[in-house]
Order: sequence, then C-alpha cells, then structure tokens
Amino acid sequence: MKDIAITSSFYAYLSRLRWIKRWGLKRNAHEENVMEHSWEVAVIAHTLALIKNRYYEGKVDANAIAAAALYHDITEVITGDLPTPIKYHSTEINAAYKQIEKQAEKELLNLLPVELRTDFQMLIQHDMMPEEHVRIIKAADKISAYLKCQSELKAGNAEFETASEQLALTIKDSDQPEVIFFMKAFVPSCGLTLDGLMKTY
Repeated sequence: MKDIAITSSFYAYLSRLRWIKRWGLKRNAHEENVMEHSWEVAVIAHTLALIKNRYYEGKVDANAIAAAALYHDITEVITGDLPTPIKYHSTEINAAYKQIEKQAEKELLNLLPVELRTDFQMLIQHDMMPEEHVRIIKAADKISAYLKCQSELKAGNAEFETASEQLALTIKDSDQPEVIFFMKAFVPSCGLTLDGLMKTY
C-alpha cells in the first residue's frame, strides 16, 4: 500500500455547504441549505437523463450527470448563495459573478491532490462539462427551485408566489421533453401529505 503524505482541505470545504442558506432575501417557512439542494438536483438530473435516454433516444451518461449535479453549487462555499434577482440584475453583475465563480472553481480544484484534479475537472468546472450535461443539470436546478416554492406556498408563505410563477413559465416553455415528462409524472404527488402518498400505493 502506497504511503499517503498528502493533506487536503477539499472535503472540509464541502462539508460546510450545509451552513450555506439558500433564498436569503426571502422569509422561509422551511430553510434550505446548499448541501440538501445539491442532493435534490442530483437525483432530479439523474432521472431527467434516464428519461431522455429511455423515451427520447438520448445518449447521455446519467451517472456522470448525477455526479456533476452533486457538485454544481460547490463554489457557493466560497461565494455564498447569490440570490437570482441580484445575479441577473444587470449584465455587468452577471458577468462579474461568472468570473468569481470561475475563480472559485479553480481554487477548489487546486485544493485536491494533483493526481485527482483531472478527474474532478468535469465535475467542478462548468466549462469542461458536455453542453447536454449542463442543460440537464440547469433544468433539474429549476425544478428543484420550483418544488421549494411549492413547499413554501403550501406552508402559507406568499413570499414565493412570484418566483413560483416565473419558474412555472420557464419550465413550461422548456424545449427539453424529459423536463415536461418529469413535471407531469413526478411533480403532482410532491404536494401530498404522507397519508396521501400512502393511499397511492
């Protein structure tokens, strides 16, 4: 067995994603952190990829997409979660934030042992990912955000009304058939209570 004389703070950084709160400009009935959001995006993206392959003659790597989705917000451990209205407030702010994200990607990648960096590039650096992978992960991110909005509205929190409407329109206008399939097949039951879910067996 090879001696390991390497130390890395990469996973120490990742573990702190649980402390990064999302939707910081809104009052939340149920707080959501980046770590749990990343898991949800990963499982949605994985399912979207499988739907694409099975129903729409896709040829994407569902496992690679799921792995990349787990890391899709990793830079927020450095940048924090910048709310969408701020991120897209102007082209200047958006361009500046993209540069910050790219720099954060590089800094996190450099925390890894050199031998592992190539393996992680396609997980951490968005520019290195296949475009189809990026599109599916972005779609999964929007679906996750929509589900969050629905959860907040169900809890009586009107703060999320506008965000919910905007996301619903964006998703409805999607040119990705796997997204429409997912919304019709899986989303309606997400609003059920546990008792309601058990009745669907």
